[in-house]
Amino acid sequence: MSITAVVRKNTYFDSVSLMSVSTRANGLDGVDQAFTAMGTEMNKGVLENLGLLTDELRAAESGDLMIVLVAEDGADTEALLAEIEDLLTRKAPASAGGGEVTYRTIASAAAGIDGANLAVVAVNGAYAAREARKALESGLHVMMFSDNVAVEDEIALKNLAHDKGLFMMGPDCGTAIINNIALCFGNKVRPGSIGIVAASGTGSQEVSVRVHALGGGVSQLIGTGGRDLSEQVGGIMMVDGIRALAADPATDVIVLVSKPPAASVEKKVLAEVATAGKPVVVWFIDGSEEAVTAAGGHFAAGSLQAARKAVELAGVEGSAVEEFDAEAAADAVVSRLAEGQKYVRGLFCGGTLCDETMYAVRDAGLDVWSNIQKNADFRLPAGSASRGHTFLDFGDDDFTNGRPHPMIDPALRIERIVEEAKDPEVAAIVMDFVLGFGSHEDPVGTTLPAIEEAQRLAKDAGRHLEFVAYVLGTDLDTPSVAAQSAALRAAGVTVTLSSTETGLFAREIAKKAQA
Repeated sequence: MSITAVVRKNTYFDSVSLMSVSTRANGLDGVDQAFTAMGTEMNKGVLENLGLLTDELRAAESGDLMIVLVAEDGADTEALLAEIEDLLTRKAPASAGGGEVTYRTIASAAAGIDGANLAVVAVNGAYAAREARKALESGLHVMMFSDNVAVEDEIALKNLAHDKGLFMMGPDCGTAIINNIALCFGNKVRPGSIGIVAASGTGSQEVSVRVHALGGGVSQLIGTGGRDLSEQVGGIMMVDGIRALAADPATDVIVLVSKPPAASVEKKVLAEVATAGKPVVVWFIDGSEEAVTAAGGHFAAGSLQAARKAVELAGVEGSAVEEFDAEAAADAVVSRLAEGQKYVRGLFCGGTLCDETMYAVRDAGLDVWSNIQKNADFRLPAGSASRGHTFLDFGDDDFTNGRPHPMIDPALRIERIVEEAKDPEVAAIVMDFVLGFGSHEDPVGTTLPAIEEAQRLAKDAGRHLEFVAYVLGTDLDTPSVAAQSAALRAAGVTVTLSSTETGLFAREIAKKAQA
C-alpha cells in the first residue's frame, strides 16, 4: 500500500465541506481510501490509528489542509490527486471577482450582509466555541453543527445567548427549520402551525416528516443539541425554545423531542409546558406519561404518536396513511428462518431512530446491547463485535470522530452489513435511510450492493436473512421517499412506514424468533 500525502499550508475549509469532499473522493475509480481534513491533533490521531500518518502529515498545523490518498494498484496517483483537488476547488467559496463577496470573519460578514441574523458554525470542535461567541457578540443567533465541544463552553455560550435574547442551537445540532428554510440535515416539509423543539436531530426530522405525511406542516423546528437536557446544561435552549414558540403567532401546537432527559431537567421543562398557554406534545424517549399529563401536556410514547397528536391538536384533517401490520409481517419472517436464527441487529444513522427501535425491543423483556445504551452492563464500544440483539448508532461521536457522519458517508455501516450477515444467529438486520438536505444523494443506491452481498452469503449458507428498512423523508425530498423505498422493495427488503413501526416490527421478530 502506497500513501500519497499533500499538505496545503494555511488553507482552511470547514468540516462539512471536507466531509463532503472525502465522501466524493472515496467514490472515485481507483481510490482505495481518501481523506481530506484540517491538520488538528484529533485528525492526525485518526490517521495514525488508520496507519496513514506520514512524517509530512505529522508536521501539519491546525490551519493546514491535509490530503491523503491510498490508490488501488495500477491507478494513476497524480490524476486522482488532481481530481480531489478539483473537488476542493469546487467547494471553495467564490471570489470577489466572481461577483460574490467572501468574508473572512464572522464579524465582517455580520457587518457586510444586510439583515443577517444567524450564523451556522461548522468548524472543528476545538475552535467552534470561539467562533460561536463571536457570532453571539455580533448579535447573531447560532446553529452549531460542530461536535466535540466542551460542556463548559456550551453552558457559557447558552447563558450568553439567553442574556442577549438569542438562540444558541447546539453544539452537535444537526437539524433546524427556521422560517421554512432547512439548515444542515433537514427535510422538505410544508409550512404549517406545528412548532418543534428538539434535543435530537433525526428525532426532530422524523416528527417533521410524519407531520407532513399526515397533512400537517411545520412553523419552526428549533434544535437544541443533544446535551441540552443533561443535568449539567439544564435545558437552557429547550426552555427558551418553548417560550419563543409560545409567543409565536404562527405556531398553534408545540412538540418537544428528546432522548431520556435528566430527571431534574425534565421537571424544569415540564414546568414550562404547564405555563405555555398552547397545547404541548411531549415525546421524551422512555419518559413518564404521569409527569407529562400532570403538567398539562400530551404524552407521546413514540414519534408517530407525537405527530398524530400534534396534527389532531392543530385541527388538521389528517391524510390517510397506510398501516403496517408488524405482527403478521413478523410471522412471515420467522416462518422462513433456519434453526438458531434468533437475533436482530440494528445498524442506524440516526441516534433517536436507533433508540426508538432499541427501546421497543428492550420493552419486550429482551436484553439489548448498544454503543448508546444507558445501562453500562449492555454498552458496546464502537467497533466491537455484536452480541445478541445489538443496535448501533453510527452517528455517535465514537464513530464520527474525524470521519463524516453516516448520513453523508455510510461506508462504515456498509462494511458492517456484510459482517453481520456472516453470523448464523442473525435473523434480521434493521436499518434506516435518512433523506433530505445535507444527506447522501442516494443512500439506498450506495448501500444495495452490500445488502445483496449479505443476502447471497446467507442464502449460500442455507439461511434466510431478513432486511428491514425505514426511509425517513417526504415526497418533496430529492430523491423522494417513494423512489428510495421502491428500490429497497425491488431488492427484497421489507420497508416499514415510520420509525415507530420499525421498532414494533423489530420487537415482534425478536420475540417470535426466540420463542
